[in-house]
Amino acid sequence: MMGWLFQAMTELSSRKWISRITGRFAQSKASRSWIPRFAKMYNIQVEEAEKPLKEYSTLNEFFTRRLKPGSRIIHEETTALISPVDALITGAGSIQAGTIVNVKGQDYTIEELLNRSPRTDHYRDGYYIVLYLSPTDYHRIHTPVNGRIVEREHVPGKVYPVNDFGLRRMRRVLSRNERLITYIKHAGGETAVVKVGAMNVSSIRYVEPLRDQAVKGDELAYFEFGSTVVLLMEDDTFIPREDLAPGLKVRMGERLGKLIDG
Repeated sequence: MMGWLFQAMTELSSRKWISRITGRFAQSKASRSWIPRFAKMYNIQVEEAEKPLKEYSTLNEFFTRRLKPGSRIIHEETTALISPVDALITGAGSIQAGTIVNVKGQDYTIEELLNRSPRTDHYRDGYYIVLYLSPTDYHRIHTPVNGRIVEREHVPGKVYPVNDFGLRRMRRVLSRNERLITYIKHAGGETAVVKVGAMNVSSIRYVEPLRDQAVKGDELAYFEFGSTVVLLMEDDTFIPREDLAPGLKVRMGERLGKLIDG
């Protein structure tokens, strides 16, 4: 009964105007006093932040903070695919005939996730990794591979929660929420970085200026409040590390597996 009620309330609160109100507050000077409480509530490692807490003028500025240089180590191996974010892996495995199977009990097709892009065929038998960012995490998204950005697409959508409850109880959240998709061509094929918006997220933004050259570890985009990144690797181009599985906590720059070069 309570699950059904929460689901109904979530459906009602998934409107973009509610996220816009939340976003406006987070970007206002009035939100500044919330920063210490927010950091304490979510046990955020403030010592890693680029600036002291008192130098952030809004909650949004703190949430989208950069880290001090050297806080994350980028795996240097040329063929390494790195995690673009600090996150919890909530799904990983082979794509089966165009379907991502059993992410929190639900299946997703590549066609719906990629908004029926002509590039869908590249990923029908590839590999996927779902990375969930909680409010505790660092929220800048970095480039997972060296290569060239060949396409960017913005897909409008809902703002359902992408936490455990949202993924289990709401219908196919990852392919119904707003998404920002970046396609990167590398030496062995292509990788899609699917950035999925969430409840109370005012936007997903690219880091400017936009560049076509993708350098592993460089900033790519950022979330304004928590969300999810889905990595898709083209057919026959990726070998995951042995312990890659749901429940694994990873940090930005950490090796997720090996790209098959050519």
